[in-house]
Amino acid sequence: MGRISNKDAKSSFEDSFKRATSPMMTLLLLNEKPMYVYNLSQELEKRSNSTYKMNFLYPVLYRLQEQGYVSEYSQEITESHRTRNYYTITDKGREYLRYMLEKYRELLRAVDVVIENGIQDEKAEGA
Repeated sequence: MGRISNKDAKSSFEDSFKRATSPMMTLLLLNEKPMYVYNLSQELEKRSNSTYKMNFLYPVLYRLQEQGYVSEYSQEITESHRTRNYYTITDKGREYLRYMLEKYRELLRAVDVVIENGIQDEKAEGA
């Protein structure tokens, strides 16, 4: 079995975190207003000061659509009949978003407790 480099481990952690939270982040933005993919991506990047970039939004949106949390519609945006696909959250999606936010906060609190206990243990050992 090969060793994972420090860089790969950091990237893997970040990728896993984004993969786990991307449906929640997507639904949060769509809860405000319908958006198209580029708009979603730019808004997320802007609000996170370029920290949270998602390069895989389409699979997230397709999965949310399949689960009934998001719906899609096309809107004509030019006189030449060019259309843009917008995504909007459904009532079922709002319900799921509330659940995810509750679980996210619960898990975050639990992780914070474990971290704080670990820091206290470290300080006690160093004293």
